[in-house]
Amino acid sequence: MTKNESQPFWKTKTLEELSRTEWESLCDGCGRCCLVKLEDEDTGDIHFTSIGCKLLDGRTCQCADYKQRRRRVRDCVKLTPDAVRSIKWLPPTCGYRLVAEGKDLKWWHPLVSGSSETVHEAGVSVKGKVVASETDVPVEMFPDFIVSWPNKVPKVAKK
Repeated sequence: MTKNESQPFWKTKTLEELSRTEWESLCDGCGRCCLVKLEDEDTGDIHFTSIGCKLLDGRTCQCADYKQRRRRVRDCVKLTPDAVRSIKWLPPTCGYRLVAEGKDLKWWHPLVSGSSETVHEAGVSVKGKVVASETDVPVEMFPDFIVSWPNKVPKVAKK
């Protein structure tokens, strides 16, 4: 067995070399990227809110219509290797971001742990943290829901 065969694909391939299945599996299912984000017009800073996209199920952290999401949500961003390298708001826990930065996936990532539940157990996901859907809150009130936790790594996840 060669060195590359004994290592997981995310350590041996570039983002561009990943198959569709491998690419999709890099998503840890946290749902952080599906939170409504606000951009400060003066500074360009991006602020996460505790408001979920209209398609985000805050209990499961899954998209209610993943295949049609970009048709149904006009500002849904398709992650590509180029996008992952240029989007500044991807959370520090994001599997795509970690691999793009040459870092390894963390213990709670489903590809490492073998379980889709560890992302929730580590406190990385939005499970239990989404307070409303974007359809339930008037846009002018979005700033009242700004939170900082999506840009942080939870203590449990740092183990």
